[in-house]
Amino acid sequence: MNAMDKLLEIMSTLRDPVKGCPWDREQDFSSIAPYTIEEAYEVADAIDRNDMQSLRGELGDLLFQVVYHAQLAAEKNCFEFKDVVEGINRKLQQRHPHVFGNETIENAKAQSQAWEQQKLQERRLAAQDVFVSILAGISLNLPALGRAQKLQLRAAHAGFDWHNIQDVMLKVEEELQELTSEMSGKNDPMRLREELGDLLFSCVNLARHMEIDAESALRTANRKFEQRFRYVEENLQAQQRSLEDASLEEKDKLWDESKICLPR
Repeated sequence: MNAMDKLLEIMSTLRDPVKGCPWDREQDFSSIAPYTIEEAYEVADAIDRNDMQSLRGELGDLLFQVVYHAQLAAEKNCFEFKDVVEGINRKLQQRHPHVFGNETIENAKAQSQAWEQQKLQERRLAAQDVFVSILAGISLNLPALGRAQKLQLRAAHAGFDWHNIQDVMLKVEEELQELTSEMSGKNDPMRLREELGDLLFSCVNLARHMEIDAESALRTANRKFEQRFRYVEENLQAQQRSLEDASLEEKDKLWDESKICLPR
């Protein structure tokens, strides 16, 4: 028995009505979905940290999520794990005719455009005569930053985009000015949220034009903030003091120290 078959057997045993795990037997697609998302983020985190040992383990955890959902589907006679594998095999071959067929692709950018065009054709074919937007199929459950980047990328493939990064920078400045103006006015909560959202959306656009993944960039910023904040905490703790005890000036000084002492 190979390793993949062993994993499938373990999953089936966990769901066995008699000798399976009580917790695993109670789960369904909805209850498992949050764990699937969490495992995907843990894979991304291991990659960001360049921790290959953790990545190996996290990829295993993510694979288990795929096996779990396939097992649930098999129990409902919807599909099995092999159908998932056969489906992705077929899709990858269809979407890479320059590798598995006779077509040619000039570069990675052209391949990305061809990929998006083929996915659009597939969505429209599945919908038959119903109109399908270029933006269709982008999951509402994606994190907002990632979804914004996908929406912008789809629009850009259709020619709806800024011509250069300088124009994007001007748009960011414009949105910041609009937010500043709204803050100096009536401070309507709904308007403030809308203007802040526009500013964030423009920043994602800037990240896209810089060929930076916005979600990954923010994860890096989060990690950097956490490391520096803990540096402040730990140094105050060494003095038997808390954050509440220290003045803002003292905390700022430790924060500046953290920029020098901690690796970027």
